[in-house]
Amino acid sequence: MAGRSLAPCPKRPNCVSSLAGDASHLVEPLALRVPVERAWPHLRDAVALLPRTRIVESGDGYLRAEATSRLFRFVDDLEVLHVPGTARIDVRSASRAGYSDLGVNRARVESLRDALRRADLVE
Repeated sequence: MAGRSLAPCPKRPNCVSSLAGDASHLVEPLALRVPVERAWPHLRDAVALLPRTRIVESGDGYLRAEATSRLFRFVDDLEVLHVPGTARIDVRSASRAGYSDLGVNRARVESLRDALRRADLVE
């Protein structure tokens, strides 16, 4: 995981990130209530259960998934990254194409957060 980071959001409104420097793209990071070793398998399962989403890379505190829209088959990227030595998991969800996402990426992150809250794994 050394050197791994999340890409910044572009200026377009079709991306959210816990590392964004502006309110329009900012979403809160996932704040773990349990050790990452316990939470990570549940996080992975929760991502895999998101509609039309498949995990394409996972390991060493990093996960990347692709989510395909139902109607036009656009692909969005979802990334989660554990910050070593902390209870923080940064998250980014972004459309690859287009300008607006009609809030889909923010909703995806909040859906993931809700699933992890139900499992009592995040704040």
